[in-house]
Amino acid sequence: MSTTTEVTPTMVMTEQQLRQENTTGMGEHEVQSGFTTHAVYVYQWPVRVWHWLNALSVFVLIISGYFIGSPLPTISGEAHNNFLMGYIRFAHFTAGLIMAVGFAVRIYTAFTGNHHAKEMFTIPLRRKAFWNEVNFMFKWYTFQVPRPHRYVGHNPLSRIAMVLFAILSVFMICSGLAMYGEGTLPGSWANVLFTSWMIPLFGNNSQNLHTYHHLGMWFTVTFITIHVYAAIREDILGRQSIISTMISGYRFFREPKVSPRGEKGLF
Repeated sequence: MSTTTEVTPTMVMTEQQLRQENTTGMGEHEVQSGFTTHAVYVYQWPVRVWHWLNALSVFVLIISGYFIGSPLPTISGEAHNNFLMGYIRFAHFTAGLIMAVGFAVRIYTAFTGNHHAKEMFTIPLRRKAFWNEVNFMFKWYTFQVPRPHRYVGHNPLSRIAMVLFAILSVFMICSGLAMYGEGTLPGSWANVLFTSWMIPLFGNNSQNLHTYHHLGMWFTVTFITIHVYAAIREDILGRQSIISTMISGYRFFREPKVSPRGEKGLF
């Protein structure tokens, strides 16, 4: 953990200094007006790389999956001159395989990484303190309390959301590979490992599996929308870094400050 020390300005800004800083954009007095910032190393580099690689894969999967489920109008001409849907399917299969391999590596990092790497796969169901914090964070997200508590890793409510997303990811990977195995025919690795049991699980009806896989896409879109909103909101109102944490690995906690100009703000 690293800390920057609070420094109190030796004097209030004069009118001339204020005019000069407004002109040049330099703000030494405001910098020196000081506040305390704590930085905690949270996410190791394998988790951060997986996060952004998975985000890119899911983005490609959603766009390509939508067009696979709702194909573009038929284009006139020879089929070999119009391979657009083929490229879309190729992008979908490639992104799906990247997501599957990445998720397997992410499970591995849960065992080899720090304790924050495990939060995506575990929930302390029997801990009353955990559920108290879930209730508190629900109040925070519904604007019933003025400030959240300081959580170094995932807050309890987002931890539940991440576990549910992990379960959804497992279903999307397995169902996707099962449908992929239909095209690679019996005997292929995808058909043997996934198609052979996923199709019977859905009443030996491939269309049922397609429908639930497509529904899973919309659950994923809903999760991403809430996830992005919560991350941006927490960055602005929660006085702690969220988005930059998944880039640098460090979470910063900051306090309100009063500038020499007498202005209050969140930093």
